[in-house]
Amino acid sequence: MQKQIDLAPTKTASKSGLEQSWSPFLETEFQKEYMIKLKLFLKAEYQKNKVIFPEKKNYFEAFRLTPLTKLKVVILGQDPYHGPGQAHGLSFSVPPGQRPPPSLMNIFKELETDVGVIRPSSGYLEKWAKSGVFLLNSVLTVESGKPGSHQNQGWKTWTDRVIQVISEQKQHVVFMLWGSQAQKKIHLIDTVKHLVLQSVHPSPLSAYRGFLGSKPFSKANNFLTQKKLEAVDWRL
Repeated sequence: MQKQIDLAPTKTASKSGLEQSWSPFLETEFQKEYMIKLKLFLKAEYQKNKVIFPEKKNYFEAFRLTPLTKLKVVILGQDPYHGPGQAHGLSFSVPPGQRPPPSLMNIFKELETDVGVIRPSSGYLEKWAKSGVFLLNSVLTVESGKPGSHQNQGWKTWTDRVIQVISEQKQHVVFMLWGSQAQKKIHLIDTVKHLVLQSVHPSPLSAYRGFLGSKPFSKANNFLTQKKLEAVDWRL
């Protein structure tokens, strides 16, 4: 697989589009068989005129905005939003001007009750990403209108490796695993040196069964400050 993956490098990015601090640990993944197959799959889908979210340039947006060196919290989503104009490479986030989806509204409800942050009108979470909150989806692409359509194409192998790298290379990271899919990654995390916060998914179908009231934001900041690290400013 060519490392470019249809992404234009920036001054702080590697050839693949990843921010430089990720490169020593992830660049070799692009040469592995599973990633070669993934790229061929995506190429074939585009040739069939399938609409895929997010745009190619945003596949690795989370890696560009949150350097490994600055990462302190991981919020793990499932796959990208499958509606037009929503997905842009950050889990749970939508671009400016897009109405926050129901799961994100529940996140904002919990944010308000947990740490007193007034519910934002925008669902754009770039500020979190730039503050060290790594907004990663387990799967980085999806076909329009077909949730879960790219679940078995190789992305989970990629994000498994990403979680392993974070666990191995960092100290005292908070992992927020919301929902059963995210919780499957727990075996990749060193739970002795990192904090893992698990709950049901913030989806309206499950949020009232344990997400609302779980206080993940204050628990994360308490852990970080106990480890003499800077707490996250959750205001947007």
